Amino acid sequence: MTHQFDDTIIALATPQGIGAIAVIRLSGPKALEVCNYFFPSKDLAQQPSHTIHFGTLRNEENTILDEVLISIFNRPNSYTGEEVIEISCHGSPFIRKQIIELFIRNGVRPATAGEFTLRAFLNGKLDLSQAEAVADLIASDSESSHELAIQQMRGGFSQEISNLRQQLMDFASLIELELDFSEEDVEFADRGKLVTLVENILRMVRALTDSFKLGNVIKNGVSTVIAGRPNAGKSTLLNALLKEERAIVSEIAGTTRDTIEEVLNINGIQFRLIDTAGIREAGDQIEAIGVAKTLEKIEQSALLIYVFDAAKLREEEVHADLRKLVRKGLHVLVVANKMDLNPSLKPEWYHKDGLLAPDQLITASAINNMNLDYLKECLHQSVLEERVETAGSVVSNARHYASLTGAAESLDGVLNGLQSGVPGDLVAMDIRHALHHLGLITGEVTTDDLLGNIFGKFCIGK
Repeated sequence: MTHQFDDTIIALATPQGIGAIAVIRLSGPKALEVCNYFFPSKDLAQQPSHTIHFGTLRNEENTILDEVLISIFNRPNSYTGEEVIEISCHGSPFIRKQIIELFIRNGVRPATAGEFTLRAFLNGKLDLSQAEAVADLIASDSESSHELAIQQMRGGFSQEISNLRQQLMDFASLIELELDFSEEDVEFADRGKLVTLVENILRMVRALTDSFKLGNVIKNGVSTVIAGRPNAGKSTLLNALLKEERAIVSEIAGTTRDTIEEVLNINGIQFRLIDTAGIREAGDQIEAIGVAKTLEKIEQSALLIYVFDAAKLREEEVHADLRKLVRKGLHVLVVANKMDLNPSLKPEWYHKDGLLAPDQLITASAINNMNLDYLKECLHQSVLEERVETAGSVVSNARHYASLTGAAESLDGVLNGLQSGVPGDLVAMDIRHALHHLGLITGEVTTDDLLGNIFGKFCIGK
């Protein structure tokens, strides 16, 4: 990515399509000047920052393009740190096109993906993790993911990383100073204090990496497979949870041949529910493909809702199925469905061999909505049980997780080196590596490839 920031850029900041209004954003040294030239209603150059002005926007022939509102944000107190103008016009695609083309003809360049936020980062308005949180905020589709993005955009996480890095850098400078006086055999850095500091930083870094599982769930949702034998009521359960007829329900075994995916929001956390084909010896090639997909989805998922027919399936059959499906890292909830047909079933029958904990089995009747609220509560609780105390910060970004993991490995090397009495230059090397990994998170260490990868995923107008 080649950066050129002595020019002025323009982009549509609102979504494509027809709406009541559209917002067109300009940023750069000539944003105010070029806009002022085509806005005869008022001299924008004489207006204070953070004000809005009504008037007509005209083209080179003095033809009115639209009646608009123009918002002024003077540098450096703008989103990008540059002169920023936002034009609120009517939402007609034709009007938008005419306005954007007017400015492009007069020396303004179309913005690239994420270029407004990239300029905000390079001008010191945001650090890199805050800039990434902007994209997460735009993409947030639940209360939890919104709150997490807001927290990170306000800098709580990046401030914590910066504090850790500064503490480590203070000691690193003393180690580096020792290297300059290696012939005098002096120590400026107290090795005992350095060990304590590294242990504290390592503990905090590992707490943050441990929080990634929860953060990823909040950001992307929980992949949740509904599986079981044919006619267990899986599709009925999906429909009842969603409160809509999403899946075809039939008494004919093997009705569901392919997976059906829908999103269920429970108290701000998204569960990506996947209804699957019944698990049995397939009767034809198409059903066999469906069963194979079921097993594949279970392997990929974080949570399994195993559904069985309480009126037909014996305890040993349920246990036999679970032994085939359960794996390490997969949280399982078992739903004894169709309890209206077998109200005498006792949950404790299924706990005898220790395969299931008491809170893993839920008796229900999907067709009668029996115990579905309790099932939702159990789903939500299964996520909360993974919550890790991290001083209020939760990691949801895979790039941050990778950097924290690299920092932890380097800090382990520092501790091992100090305990083994290795030379100071080797300790200093591991400290530099740790500083590098932490700096990648906040943008104190960057490359053009890194910035291109991050900001290339943004929408054009942001």
